[in-house]
Amino acid sequence: MPQKPHQHHQSRSTAATHAARSRSFDAVAAQYAASRPGYPPELFDAIEERSGRSLEGARVLDVGAGTGIATRLLAARGAEVTAVEPGPGMAAQLRADLPGTPLVRASGDALPFSDAAAFDLVCYAQAWHWTDPARSVPEAMRVLRPGGALALWWNTPHRETGWAADQDARLARRLPGYDRHRITDDPDTLFRSHGLRPAFRAADWTRPVPLDTHLAMLGSHSQLAVADDSTVAAILEDERAALLDVFPDGIVQEEYGVDLTVTVRPAGSS
Repeated sequence: MPQKPHQHHQSRSTAATHAARSRSFDAVAAQYAASRPGYPPELFDAIEERSGRSLEGARVLDVGAGTGIATRLLAARGAEVTAVEPGPGMAAQLRADLPGTPLVRASGDALPFSDAAAFDLVCYAQAWHWTDPARSVPEAMRVLRPGGALALWWNTPHRETGWAADQDARLARRLPGYDRHRITDDPDTLFRSHGLRPAFRAADWTRPVPLDTHLAMLGSHSQLAVADDSTVAAILEDERAALLDVFPDGIVQEEYGVDLTVTVRPAGSS
């Protein structure tokens, strides 16, 4: 059986670890909802520009919606959003936070909608790397209306220099296989191999947050969510001490770039 494109050259143990990490968020759903960053307005401006239509009144499918962070922001722009989330814990948190939002329990690899669903936008916020693109791309195109768009985006922390690079180095020493949550070594090649446009930087932005929020965000990432409690507690306590040296006022300046790719389904396709 061929390997999934986003898992090329992976061993069975690595693939199993990937699967375990993809399921890990259910145990930290409330923490995820409370501490993960949202997205700046410039991202949604770029989606509108690249897709060729306003989000106001658009029928949007938010796949891998998690706890509804992007769902809420899309709805605030006037979109009619349906959320798709496979995880029971994440879905329960989304229902609690956004009780009026239609929610379907499913995976992006098998969307339970007819070919005539005719969504204006199918989006993956921080989620596409958990799918099999050989299946998720055709599924997205199938439920889009002709001229509709598929949008994929990620908050990518700036971790090349300074305190964030130091934190990265500490985590790499403490967590075997720590990979900075990279999607792939060469995302543009992966995108193009499935008929998608390469990603571009839609915005750079900074989120100032209390140290406790930053540590909760850190603990909600899959590498820590699958680690044992004593390891996580020790790591976060060490991070608290290290970050107080950098941010003595207790406010961490998290810096992000938002990477976006938008691919439009040809208007003449059926």
